[in-house]
Amino acid sequence: MDKKTFYVTTPIYYPSDKLHIGHSYCTVAADTLAKYKRLRGYDVRFMTGSDEHGQKIERIATSLGITPKEYVDKVVAGIKDLWASLDITYDKFIRTTDEDHVAAVQKIFKTLYDKGDIYKSEYEGWYCTPCESFFTEHQLVDGKCPDCGRDVERVKEESYFFRLSKYQDRLIKYIEDHPEFIQPPSRQTEMIANFLKPGLEDLCVSRTSFSWGIPVTFDPKHVIYVWVDALSNYITALGYGSDNDELFKKYWPADVHIVGKEIVRFHSIIWPAMLMALDLPLPKQIFGHGWLVIDGGKMSKSKGNVVDPKVLIDRYGLDAVRYFLLREIAFGQDGNFTNEALIQRINSDLANDLGNLVSRTVGMIDKYFGGQLPAEHAETEFDADLKSVAADTIVKFEECMDKMLFSDALSALWVLIRRTNKYIDETQPWVLAKNEEDMPKLAGALYNVAESIRIVSIMLQPFMPKCPKAIHKQLNIEGTDLTDWENIRIWGLLPKDLKVEKGPALFPRIDMKKELVELEAAIKAAQAENLANKAKHEAEEEKEEEKASEITIDDFDKVHLVTGEVIASESVKGSKKLLKNTVKVGNEVRTILSGIAKYYTPEEMVGKKVVIVENLAPRKMMGEMSCGMILCAADKDGNLSLITDDKQFESGCDVR
Repeated sequence: MDKKTFYVTTPIYYPSDKLHIGHSYCTVAADTLAKYKRLRGYDVRFMTGSDEHGQKIERIATSLGITPKEYVDKVVAGIKDLWASLDITYDKFIRTTDEDHVAAVQKIFKTLYDKGDIYKSEYEGWYCTPCESFFTEHQLVDGKCPDCGRDVERVKEESYFFRLSKYQDRLIKYIEDHPEFIQPPSRQTEMIANFLKPGLEDLCVSRTSFSWGIPVTFDPKHVIYVWVDALSNYITALGYGSDNDELFKKYWPADVHIVGKEIVRFHSIIWPAMLMALDLPLPKQIFGHGWLVIDGGKMSKSKGNVVDPKVLIDRYGLDAVRYFLLREIAFGQDGNFTNEALIQRINSDLANDLGNLVSRTVGMIDKYFGGQLPAEHAETEFDADLKSVAADTIVKFEECMDKMLFSDALSALWVLIRRTNKYIDETQPWVLAKNEEDMPKLAGALYNVAESIRIVSIMLQPFMPKCPKAIHKQLNIEGTDLTDWENIRIWGLLPKDLKVEKGPALFPRIDMKKELVELEAAIKAAQAENLANKAKHEAEEEKEEEKASEITIDDFDKVHLVTGEVIASESVKGSKKLLKNTVKVGNEVRTILSGIAKYYTPEEMVGKKVVIVENLAPRKMMGEMSCGMILCAADKDGNLSLITDDKQFESGCDVR
């Protein structure tokens, strides 16, 4: 009989110099769910990756003097390294620069175009480059991006549009008929009230003002909008649109897309509409989790308040970090991150409750029985209640995990851990050990504690990759079927003559006061290292600029300078700096954009005899193509003055 499949995804992350603990939160949650489903016997497909196209990446790469592909290659290596350090067990890491993904996205775009769901027009509106998002005037907050709060740009360019408005009513009906589709329920309310009910506008799905993206096959000057590119990964990663779509047939529709709340609208509106247009099933659920916040604000690199997960992993271990992320915060809600809260969880839950339970149990078996229990056991009056709590915990744990209530699942598990610690206090092994006739009862009590720990360790496995293995080693059941989920409900599977092996403390207790001082020093050291690396990079850039400033005559000959006459000029809509100049160069007329609006009015420009770089590669600015450069002089304060032809030669003359 085939296993039941389960397909879970995280967003594919936008390449950044540093992923912070907030990014880790989402991926750890998805990984925990994937590990849990595998334990339950599902055929799991867990997918993550990197979203590598867009204007922002092109600009960053240009500023660094490298190609966009060189930039994303370096950053993706860092992402994979972080996921490895957190033991993220994905089945597929997709990159949107992968050739098979590019080809599949082009097919998707062409299919939608052929169906009439994509059409050509002109876009004019607001665009947030950091978020790669379009916004209408009423969606802006105080004139800024409603998602990240940064400045937006006025964009006007020829574009293709997806008929998103066509699917508005169908989307509303689907969401209302499938209340489980968007979770938690507050996200569903937000999508309907803030986006669907006010009315959807058709979506701009191509750009022409930059080139770092997937080209439209039938109109190559256009690149496909990064969100259409990125969202498609959930099916292209399964082979949709390729010669082999067996994985797509097996795993689609996805069981759940786990995403941050700030991108729920893309996943619950744009993505389902695209799938409807392609006549494909919708994912079963979109789960929008909350943010890790610091001092009430979202963790953000631009705010300088990010927490590097590797610093925490190095100090406390990946198990402690993973546990804290999913225990401290109710999944779906925002949660505050503090170093104090992290250390408190480690000390209270992991060191005192769990670590101490395992340590004292193995220690007592070693102390009273030389490391191996005798086969003769006797019952105590407290056994039945411990077994009952264990049975109840398993049921509640499974219910919570199936609903992705990770914090509640761990809370339920800790009820059993604390009950087991209480059982030790109730049976008082140190008292039983004083009387020879009580030794069978002592053996039975310690056996029950060890059996409870075995059951706890099975439930811990999705959350903590290392700790359960250490427990299994100490209980001498490593690599056996006693750690399988199917054996979690059967009490008494440990051998009666259990042999244990003492090991180091699972979670050593931390001196809170001392650790906070040292952690702050470690953070400052990391910041200093980042500043040093930044200074080194800037110094290298200066050296490169110095090298570039010395050119040969052959280099100079490559630049073709000619005279030109400005015959028309106008302001560029949406820009305070640019003028759009029509320049006559010999028998040719060309458009050249210049950032001189502060120093010349359009009227003053007309009739000017100027010097231009004729063979400069064309580029697009603010949706306008500029073919050349008008030369200016700049004083020490940066003020500009046109370099003009005082002899009034005819336009088109060489400048030597």
